[in-house]
This record gives sequence, structure tokens and C-alpha cells, in this order.
Amino acid sequence: MGNKRRIRIDVPALTRVEGEGSLTLKIDQGRIEQLQLSIFEPPRYFEKFLEGRAWHEVPDIVARICGICPVAYQMSAVQALEMAFDITPSDWVQRIRRLFYCGEWIQSHALHIHLLALPDYLGFDSVIGMAAKHPEEARRGLALQALGNELIRLFGGRSVHPVGARVGGFHHAPDAGTMERLHEKLQQLKPEAQALTDWCSSLPMPEVIDNFISVAMTNATEYPFHTGRLASSEGLDISAQQWEHYFREEQAPHSTALWSFLHNSPYLVGPLARLNLNTEHLPASITSRLKNKGVNFPSQNMFHSMLARAIEIEIAIEEALAISGNYHLPDSPYIEVTPREGVGYGMTEAPRGLLWHRYETDAKGLIHSARIVPPTSQNQARIEQDLQHSLQAYGLDHSEEELRLHCEKVIRNYDPCISCATHFLQLKLERR
Repeated sequence: MGNKRRIRIDVPALTRVEGEGSLTLKIDQGRIEQLQLSIFEPPRYFEKFLEGRAWHEVPDIVARICGICPVAYQMSAVQALEMAFDITPSDWVQRIRRLFYCGEWIQSHALHIHLLALPDYLGFDSVIGMAAKHPEEARRGLALQALGNELIRLFGGRSVHPVGARVGGFHHAPDAGTMERLHEKLQQLKPEAQALTDWCSSLPMPEVIDNFISVAMTNATEYPFHTGRLASSEGLDISAQQWEHYFREEQAPHSTALWSFLHNSPYLVGPLARLNLNTEHLPASITSRLKNKGVNFPSQNMFHSMLARAIEIEIAIEEALAISGNYHLPDSPYIEVTPREGVGYGMTEAPRGLLWHRYETDAKGLIHSARIVPPTSQNQARIEQDLQHSLQAYGLDHSEEELRLHCEKVIRNYDPCISCATHFLQLKLERR
């Protein structure tokens, strides 16, 4: 395929995904004429569903927004409602929420790495083919994902759409024996997580350096999960309440998903952005091993995203070990809540990136208004920007199949809900 040909690549549907989307790429005379990542899933109206609902219903409702990241939606929601009601959870609740969140990071990152991303770099169309040649790696991925699910189930009652979280804390607290067994399992799988990081750091990755803005939470004392301030690689330092003053959303003509901008610029949220802004909280053992592999963070190479997820699995297991090893039963797993009229904001770090909530309540605690900004919509503008840059660096004279695969790899770096199964994209090519 020569540079002077006009080609159009249509990806009419991204299948096996949470949501529906498509990708259109037009190349004319060796330059990109049009590139659109379109989301055409009908609106789900969750924010409108919440209006008129009681405060105690919100955590269970928002958990249904995502089957992979329900903890993130619950934790952002309870944080916002606690601000609206002017209550502060106990130290025990805050620590167990961090442990709860560790489970979600472990299961989500393990799923993405082993089932969705690794086949790209090992030359397979799917994890099924990969597992035949790399059975131990596939087994490791399933074991880590199962560990994350077990952690979520322990505090959530179930691993999918958990129901154990509430405003003010949790509905129940596991006994000491259960936590001891969890601690032992975490210790058993810690070497597996270390091996995963080492393996991912040794895989050959494209060297595509881009200039993008990283946005993530930061914390003075620990790697951020659910507490801290919001920062950027350009010096931003704000609270959840200030989000609306610096970020804006707009409707893209070719997408039903809202796009988000910081000072009119696309930005990155997710594991790589978190690592870029929180390298000082990396355990020394991880830093030294990465240095031996010649890998350094911060990184402006989006293809380091898979490695960033592996590192965060290690971080989550280390955190879970520390919390489970110092566990005690509280007098109560929650504090009593007295609803009141107010406005509250919450933000936490979902596996895919920053998740921001805002709720307005009346005197009875009924939801007057709700606004939710998920990480996938925040990354949409950045994905298109990345595709433009990465394709130019890759070269537009490659074959249709090579261009398709490269676009899939770029999209999967962000682990958006709309691209979970782009190994199976159906493409249409028009040449003139």
C-alpha cells in the first residue's frame, strides 16, 4: 500500500465490550484526513436514575454502572455523600476501604494484562491461543484475578456489583481468622506479582514518545487509591470541590460520550498517569528491579501502560499485606449517618483512572442532582490524539492489517470499556 493511495478503514463495531463504539481512519496522500473514535452506545441515565433516591440506595445503584470497577463507583459516591452530610469515617473504615480498593485494582489489572493486552505482544489473536504456548503465564493471570475477586467479595458480599459498602463504612466486618487466611494467600501470590512485573518489563515495546498531560490523585504519605488531592504534570494541585473550575466536558459530534479537557487540552488518567505523578511512593524493591531492566518512570511512552498495571498489582498486594497483617475487629464497621441538605464531592482512582462524583441532597437525604465523570470518557480525547501521533510515528504505508493491529494496541493501552475485545474487530477497507 503506497503513501499516495487514498484508503479508509472502518471498524464498524468494537465487540465484546462494555459499551459500543467504532473507529474510522481515512488516509489520503500519505496523511491522516480523518480519525474518529466514536461511541454510539445509548445514554444509560444513571445520573437521572439517582434523582429522588435515598442516600443509602446510592452505593448499590452506582455499583451497577461497571461490572469491573464497582468498588470505584461506590467509594467515590460514599465519599461525596459523607462530605454532603459532614461526617468523617473512622480510621478503621478508611484503611479497609483501601484494602477493598486493592482487590479491584488486582482483579481489573490482571484481567487486562493477561486476557486483553499480552496477546498483542506475543503474536496471538486471543488469550486462548496464548495459553497454549504460555500456560503458566495464563494460570498466573487467572490466579491474580481470583485473588482480587476474593478481596472484593470479603467486604462486598460478592465480587460483581458488591453490596457490602455503605455511607459511613461497611455493613459487616470479617473475623480475624478470615483475615489471617487472606493474609496467607496474599503472601503466596506476592512472588507471582513480582514475576509478572519482571516479565512485562522484559517484553519488547514500541518506543513512541509523546507529549501528554498526566492527571492523577497524589498523597503526601502513600500511593493514592481513594484519598488525596488532584494533580497534573503541569502543576495542578486542587481538591475534588475544585474539579469543575479547571476541567470541562463537551459533546463530540461523532460520539455519545462526553469528552473532558483540562485548560482546553486532552489529558491522560490511569495507571501510567498515577505512576508518573507518584514515583516517590514506589517500593524500593520495584524501583531497583525496573532500573536493572532499563525502565524508568515518569514515562511519556503510552506502551508502558501494561507495565504500569503490573507494577500497581504489586503495590496493591503490598498494601493489602500491610493492612491485613494489622487487622482488628472494630466496635462497629460503620458510623451512624444523619442526612442533611448539602453538596458533596468525591474522587478516587479507579483501575482505569480518576473517577469524580458530585451529589446534591435535600434535608431528608434524597438526591436532588448527581454528576459522574468516569475515567473512560476523560481519556477519549487523549486516545484520538495518541492515535494521530502514534500512527504517524508507526508509518502510514503499512498494510491494512498492520494499521488495524497498531490502532488496537494503542486503544488497549488505555483499557477503555469500549475496547475490551478489539482482537476481534471486523474491518472494512475502501481504496480510491
